[in-house]
Amino acid sequence: MEELNRINEKIGDETNLVRVNPQEKTGYPAGALIVVEGIDGSGKSTQLHLLDAWLRHLGVLVYDTGWNSSELVKEITSKGKRKALLTPTTFSLLHATDFADRYERNVYPLLRAGYFVLADRYIYTAYARDTVRGCNPRWVRKMYDFAIRPSLTFYFDVPIDIAVKRIMIGRPKLKYYEAGMDLNLSTDIYESYRIFQSRIMEQYRRMARKENFLVMDATLDIEEQQKKMRRAILPLLRPEVAALASEELVQ
Repeated sequence: MEELNRINEKIGDETNLVRVNPQEKTGYPAGALIVVEGIDGSGKSTQLHLLDAWLRHLGVLVYDTGWNSSELVKEITSKGKRKALLTPTTFSLLHATDFADRYERNVYPLLRAGYFVLADRYIYTAYARDTVRGCNPRWVRKMYDFAIRPSLTFYFDVPIDIAVKRIMIGRPKLKYYEAGMDLNLSTDIYESYRIFQSRIMEQYRRMARKENFLVMDATLDIEEQQKKMRRAILPLLRPEVAALASEELVQ
């Protein structure tokens, strides 16, 4: 209990890192924020990696950021997971702290500097996962109210059976929180994982229209998906770069 209290105190010190002027929330002068979302095994990370390489090839300034990757809270999160101390609320606050740190230090400044920021998961991951874990949806959204909306969000929609199969091939050993075992969905870790991911998928699908996601059929060929992403991003590029990119796409 003392360890959990220390974690919560640390979170409380860090969750007010960023407060962006509301007038700045809907745009940025130079860069673009590209987000990929989807359940584990949807293939979103592979597609983002390919998009990154293509943009760099075009001479675009690119910065990548991933969910739960801030050095500020990594140690605290790992310790909480190892000791199974994380309640749904604590988990949510940790991820919000992680996001706020990366947003303030990297995402927002680099957008203003003209970079294309590629985010493997963004605020929508919190909306989906934290809601499934039982957190109040309004409370979760309020925590991320400072965040700029993406220029473009790709949601990779995939049948749960295909996603689970992909994960089992690449990562046969599941982790406690990854599988949603803290929610008591099933005593079997693999079945718990399937239920947990299915519920997250439901949340994404509910958000898709409201948040203006570009829905990708994640069962299509990798190259076909990538071409669709590149075409969608053309309007965000400088005219001379977009012209070059268009020529490459028709070859």
